Amino acid sequence: MITEQAVDVDDLLLADGAETRAPDHSADSPALGIFQRVHPLGLIAIGALIVAVLWHTVFSTDRLIGNLEWWHWAVLVATAVFGFVPAVLNALRVAIESLSDVTLRFVWIAGWLVFFAQLINVVTRYLNPAFEADILIGEITSVAWQLFALMSLLGLNYGVKAAVNPRIDFWWDDWTDRTKAWLDFVMHTFFLLPFLFAMVRILHGYASVSLGKRRGDGTWPSGWRVWDSWEKSPDADQLPLGPIKAMIFVGFVLFLLQIVAEVIKTGFVLAGRREYAQIAARDEFQRIE
Repeated sequence: MITEQAVDVDDLLLADGAETRAPDHSADSPALGIFQRVHPLGLIAIGALIVAVLWHTVFSTDRLIGNLEWWHWAVLVATAVFGFVPAVLNALRVAIESLSDVTLRFVWIAGWLVFFAQLINVVTRYLNPAFEADILIGEITSVAWQLFALMSLLGLNYGVKAAVNPRIDFWWDDWTDRTKAWLDFVMHTFFLLPFLFAMVRILHGYASVSLGKRRGDGTWPSGWRVWDSWEKSPDADQLPLGPIKAMIFVGFVLFLLQIVAEVIKTGFVLAGRREYAQIAARDEFQRIE
C-alpha cells in the first residue's frame, strides 16, 4: 500500500549551497500585532523620519541626521512605505541574495587564479638556477595577493548569507528562532548597519582618490590613460593599486546590501510571516565555546 506523506514546503532546503529552513515558531510566542501589519524595518524607517524631521526643524546641527540629502529622504520614505508591502521587501531580499550568488562565482574564479599565480611563482623560483638568471616575474606576487584580497572582498556578502560566521556564545543553539531573529535584527539594525553606512561614505572618497581623483580640487586627470595616475605597487614592475583599493568600497557596499537582506529576513521571522521568513542552518562545529 502506498501512503502519502505530507510535506511542509517551509522545511525544504533552499538552493545555491546556502542551507536554509523555515523557522519553527512552535516554541515562540505569537507575533506582535503591530509586526503583523508592518515590517519592523518599516517601523525603524518611520522612527528615523520623525527624528530627522525634528532635527531639521528644531535643532539644525551639523550632524548627518540634521542634514540629510535628498536620496537619504527617498530611501527612508521608500523603506517606510514598503514596510506595509511585505512582497516588495521580499523581492528586494531575493534580488540582493541573487547578487551574492553572482559574486560567489567571481570568488571561485579568483581562488583558482590565486592558485595558478602561486604555482607559477613556485615553478619559476626553482627554474631560476637552470637558466642562470632570475626569470621570476615580479608582478606575479602582487597579482596573487591582489586576487586573494578580491576573493575576500567579494565573498563577504555570500559569507553572511550562508551564515559561515562563527557565533561565539554558549546558548545560541538552544534558543528559539524568534529569539535568534530578535538578536540578529537588533544587532544588525542598530550596530552593523550604521557602521557599514559610515564605512561606505568614507571609502567612496578613498576609492575615487585611488582611481586618480585629485585630493585638492576634486578633478579627474585629463585624457583616457587614467591608469597613469594610479598609485603603483612598491614591488617589482610596479603593478597598479588603484583598482584593488577601489574594490574595498565595492566589497563594503555588497556587505551592506546583504546585511539589509538579513534584516528583512529576521524581520519576517518576528512578524510571523512563514512564507517569507528564513533561518540559515548553521553547522555545530561553528560554535565556539
